[in-house]
Amino acid sequence: MMNIFDFALDMVKESENLYRELMNETDNIGMKNILNMLADDEVKHYKAIQNAVKNLDNTSFADTKVLESGINIIKKFSINNDDIGISQKQLTIYKKAQQIELKSKNFYQEKADEASLPEHKSLLQWLALEEEKHYNLLDNIIIHVSRSETWVESAEFTTREEY
Repeated sequence: MMNIFDFALDMVKESENLYRELMNETDNIGMKNILNMLADDEVKHYKAIQNAVKNLDNTSFADTKVLESGINIIKKFSINNDDIGISQKQLTIYKKAQQIELKSKNFYQEKADEASLPEHKSLLQWLALEEEKHYNLLDNIIIHVSRSETWVESAEFTTREEY
């Protein structure tokens, strides 16, 4: 039977592979950077889980800066009016990745609530927070890409929202 940490290792490896695939499907340097950061974060999660399983007493978890860094890149797109260059097919994949991140976050949080050892609980809570950051970053990408298709400006009926 697979234990929780073996399952978590498989989940983060699948996420890393997805981000690497998406990275190869875009020509936009900023998007490549964001996707590379997300994939690298998954590698950090993998190593943190491995280290925690080997030596639960000496494991610390460093928060990543992927959300802040990614949002800064997205802001530059907005300022420069850059086209991110994401196709409808890719946008669907980003939405799928976002749902995977949400499921992962919920899974880790649920398992943290069930954990009896404080070391397990802290690892799982950290993973849940990290996955939430990934979800939020993907949300910002999706909003930025979709806004041009869904946001309609009408001086009579709307106030222009800054983005």
